[in-house]
Amino acid sequence: MSMFGAVDLSSLAPKQGTSPAPAAGTAAPAAGSGGAGALVVDLDAANLREIAEGSARVPVVVVLHTPRSQASTDLAALLERLAGEYGGRFQLARVDVDAAPEVAQALQATAVPTVVALIAGQPVPMFQGSAPEEQLRALLDQLLEVAARNGVDGRIAVDASAQPEPAEPEETEVEREAREAIERGDWAGAEAVYDHAIANSPADDDLKAARSQVRMLARMDGQDPAALLAAADAPGADLDAQLAGADAALALGDVNACLGRALEAVRAHAGDDERERARLRLLELFEVIGATAPEVARARRQLATILY
Repeated sequence: MSMFGAVDLSSLAPKQGTSPAPAAGTAAPAAGSGGAGALVVDLDAANLREIAEGSARVPVVVVLHTPRSQASTDLAALLERLAGEYGGRFQLARVDVDAAPEVAQALQATAVPTVVALIAGQPVPMFQGSAPEEQLRALLDQLLEVAARNGVDGRIAVDASAQPEPAEPEETEVEREAREAIERGDWAGAEAVYDHAIANSPADDDLKAARSQVRMLARMDGQDPAALLAAADAPGADLDAQLAGADAALALGDVNACLGRALEAVRAHAGDDERERARLRLLELFEVIGATAPEVARARRQLATILY
């Protein structure tokens, strides 16, 4: 998907009077999980100051994400892998915006995923939305060049033995078959895998949520979210355009906008078959976002008001 809000990091000039950073190649001291010396940390209000101070030695890349947005969790996972591949040249700080909304507010994040750099304590907006790996690497390289010109060129002392990889849950047969279909670009095949599994386990909400997610990913495959949003907002937009706008908003991590657009589609098509189609799509979006999400609970109440 396209990057949004990218900025030219070269505009960041060295600041007069900043505290001197360690000499080139100096490794930041190794620290426990969550400290300024860890390669990957979970950033919250409690350690924000420590991480910001650490950015005077090693540049920090902050990714704001939410488990309710697949795009943001995928980006966070990609950045975590790149942090290891870059060998400690930058620290990755992950912010769960649901758990630490005050940090998101402090960084002026308006959507997820959002990526912000910290250099010598100064926040530098990088981009909103998703980015392909090739562009992400280029942006990280540019960030490191700018950080070095500002005297921030230390490294995190990476100790692989101190950072064991978490055990991944065992993949089920259904998940494996669906994943293989998706890797082939066979969205219909992946959906069929879940259809069959749901037929055998009709009460399994996780299977239903996975199928809804596959359907949404298929609809968004190859699409430009910005173009879909523009089409949805155009005068006279039909139901297909309105629902595509809801998908695009969710792909960009804006849950409230997604649900608001889908609810408006239901409201705008009173008394016809299109209202039922809009309602069913909204229920699918509930499954993708998560039944326990507070936004879903509010949207369910609004849907009931519209229908009854």
